[in-house]
Amino acid sequence: MSLKTIAAACISAIALAPAPSRAQALTTPPILREVSISQNLNAQIPTDLAFSDENGNALRLGDFFGKKPIVLSLVYFDCPALCTEVLNGELHSMQAITLNLGNDFDAVTVSFEPKDTPALAKAKRDVYAGQYGRPGAAQNWHFLTGEASSINALTQAVGYHYAYDPSIRQYAHATAIMILTPDGRVARYFYGVQYPARDVRLGLVEASAGKVGAITDHALLFCYQYDPETGKYGLIVMNIVRAGGGLTLLALGIFMFVMFRRDRRQHAAAPAAGAKVS
Repeated sequence: MSLKTIAAACISAIALAPAPSRAQALTTPPILREVSISQNLNAQIPTDLAFSDENGNALRLGDFFGKKPIVLSLVYFDCPALCTEVLNGELHSMQAITLNLGNDFDAVTVSFEPKDTPALAKAKRDVYAGQYGRPGAAQNWHFLTGEASSINALTQAVGYHYAYDPSIRQYAHATAIMILTPDGRVARYFYGVQYPARDVRLGLVEASAGKVGAITDHALLFCYQYDPETGKYGLIVMNIVRAGGGLTLLALGIFMFVMFRRDRRQHAAAPAAGAKVS
């Protein structure tokens, strides 16, 4: 396991950990006490937040709303470690699912560093859209920069808390990606730097209210449910038991129907055979 992955796991653990005790608080570096992710499920992202795209064009965040679910990631573009891991994890998850960027969902990556420029955003976009390797990626994976006011409003809306360490000129931050509904509400959080493809797919299907995905996805959602505590989908035991019971009853019903029809045919054939003998 690389040092980057270990660091990401530590930061993610901070985001998920319960409130620290007094002793723990005294030993935790002060800057890390400001780092966390608060799940603001169903929170509406302000539509009027102003940002710039990779080419420096001004836009509103709401310009991406109203069509498809969105994978949202918050990073800064000259981050030396964790942000690259977040984007790599997001990329690998999107590559692993059959839902297609552009057709089924959009991806929006926003820098929380006000000093980041559209040129940096474009360089990142070109790398990751190129690696995604499917048509339309460059037009549908958006890398945005903006002023501090817009960044703060966005991060507060999704509950993303980070802090700048001037001694090393870097940000301390947690790691996660979020799924937004087409109208810009927070639907799901996935923590860490590796995001299971099944969970990301189910999150997109749920966020779209079933408008993307296949019948098998809806069947899986009968057996799996999102757990906000872990940021993962887990088995719903009772639903599986109910489904198993239903299948058992169906199989028993089919068996009884077949046996009943067979028995009737045998009884109908018996008199005819007796008549020939007489």
